[in-house]
Amino acid sequence: MALKAAPEDQALLLELQDLDTRVQRLDNQLRNLPETAQLAELEREALALRRTLAEQTGTLEDAQAELGRVESDVAVVEARMTRDRERLQGTSSVKDVQALEQELAALARRRDELEEIQLVVMERVEEHETSLSATRAALAELDSRVAATTAARDEGAASLQRERAATATDRQTIAARVPTELLALYEKQRERYGVGASHLRGGVSSASGVALNATDLGAVRAAAPDDVLLCPDSNAILVRTAESGI
Repeated sequence: MALKAAPEDQALLLELQDLDTRVQRLDNQLRNLPETAQLAELEREALALRRTLAEQTGTLEDAQAELGRVESDVAVVEARMTRDRERLQGTSSVKDVQALEQELAALARRRDELEEIQLVVMERVEEHETSLSATRAALAELDSRVAATTAARDEGAASLQRERAATATDRQTIAARVPTELLALYEKQRERYGVGASHLRGGVSSASGVALNATDLGAVRAAAPDDVLLCPDSNAILVRTAESGI
């Protein structure tokens, strides 16, 4: 036996469909918040910066270690020079004096070489420190952007969730007024085809956007007002109103 329902009950399905469409739209917006994509891009930037930071830190540490070795070598040379000067002051042997002066001259040249190297390495250390500071600053600025974007995402999501909750409450109110069998058919068609109710307006089904052909339109005209009809194109319940043009 074909399902029957009062026209005013069938009209409730249009409100129900509108609310279900709104819930789907809100769910889609929640899944595709613009800030979510922005955060993913920011995370890729942060990952690249953290990788650069790690590399720069390693390079700086290597340069600092090299500088430490050069400074240690300078200290060793200066210690030997101090020792030789003390020995030079304490000896009267011409041979020893000559040997010590030659060694002091060689040590002085070695110290000069090491100090030149030390200056070069110090410059490299300063350059690496500057680069590292710039990367840290960029990462800190990026962290601020991440925090701001996260806050905007959470605020937007909360707003959408509040709207969705209100819409779901309205849906429950409307659904409670729809007769059980009619509601069950609506839910079945919506689950199967994506749309549960279609408004026939001016001979056009809102669910499919297609005008009913003459045969289908004739069948609609011949049906009783309380007959529950299905849209021939979308399979949603075809709801007739004063706008249907029949």
